[in-house]
Amino acid sequence: MTTHQLDEGLETITKDLNAKVSRREDLIKESRAVISFASKCIVNIHTGKIDEAQKGLKEAKSLLTRLRKVAGGDLTRYLISPETEYVEAGTVVSIASNKPIPEQKTLGVSNEAYLLGLLDAIGEMKRMIYDSIRRGDIERASDLFNLMEDVYIHLSPFAIYDNVVEGLRHKLDVARGLIETTRATITEETRRDEFIKNMENLTARSPQQHQKKK
Repeated sequence: MTTHQLDEGLETITKDLNAKVSRREDLIKESRAVISFASKCIVNIHTGKIDEAQKGLKEAKSLLTRLRKVAGGDLTRYLISPETEYVEAGTVVSIASNKPIPEQKTLGVSNEAYLLGLLDAIGEMKRMIYDSIRRGDIERASDLFNLMEDVYIHLSPFAIYDNVVEGLRHKLDVARGLIETTRATITEETRRDEFIKNMENLTARSPQQHQKKK
């Protein structure tokens, strides 16, 4: 009896596993770069640098394309996190550019990443709403809130898949809380805006009414 064939078989397995470990390390390292690109995109959107945000999004997309080849079919789980960040950034960039929310096939991401990324984008929508309120643009804030709520309504049925999409239900719960607090703010600001407009109308009419009395 000889272990020669066994040694050869184990050596093949070792080479295969070493290659897999190397690919995994590459994925983890490069994924951080994708996440960094996505984060900078969102920061640029909130500071009004849309062109820079779009450029960063393209860089993230290019890097993800390469990483999908590295991941193959056995390490795709390591792409969920960077793809999620990419979806969030892509959604925010589209909204800021007054474009439709990108579809999954356009972004080329997994089912899990698409759902989780859209839910994360709800938090950024809230931030955009508050920015609009600070600028005094209540109409824009209301439009963003309607979009925010619509996205949540479309995603809420996916709660039943929490057992296969890790963290989905938690993100849905967080999104629901964000919507409720934002709704209260929007309602308050809308009433305040209407009150101010009514006061301005009364002020504008008062001199005319005074002249008529004379």
